[in-house]
Parts: sequence; structure tokens; C-alpha cells
Amino acid sequence: MARARPLVEPFPTGVVLTLRGELDAYDAPELRSVFADSTDVRVVVLDLSGVSFLDSTVLGTIVGLQRRVREADGELRVVLPESEARRVFALTGLDRALDVRPTRESALAA
Repeated sequence: MARARPLVEPFPTGVVLTLRGELDAYDAPELRSVFADSTDVRVVVLDLSGVSFLDSTVLGTIVGLQRRVREADGELRVVLPESEARRVFALTGLDRALDVRPTRESALAA
């Protein structure tokens, strides 16, 4: 089954990476590749509002993105409205470790 490639959209101070659907270990290599190409900007907005499921491998990939963005003196903002995916972030404590915003608009605001 073909997986949807993450949508990459530049904006004035950075890039928005939009992910959708169910994400698991199968998706992690492509996500790592897209994330690696997206850390040379000041702000990375990771839009997970269309994600219905993500596993621990994908969570680890997101933590790796956060580390790389911080090493480049950038900022990672995660769009994650109330959903099952948000519940996973809450259970793992990632909602406190990451800058989680409820809407894309709030993540794009300064």
C-alpha cells in the first residue's frame, strides 16, 4: 500500500511539515529523511492534526527532529488538537516536552 508523503510548505520564517493518517515504523525512514531536510530553518511546524495513530517509532522520530532543530538553534512547534494522537503524547509526557499547539494558526503565530 502506498503511503502519503509528508507535505512540506515553506513560510517566511520556516517550514510546515504536515503528516496525515496512521503512522508507524514503516513510515519512520521517510519521515527521518524529510525531517533531516527541514532543519535548516528557524521554525519547524509539525502539523499532526490529520494523524489518527502513531506508534513509538514515529514518536522517537519526532523526538529526534526536536533534537536536530534545537541543535540548529531552531524551534519546533507541534500542531496537535484533542485526538487519539494527542492522548498518546499525554501518556508519554511528550505534550510537556514539546511545544504543542492546538491549531495550525497558533503554531504559525510568533
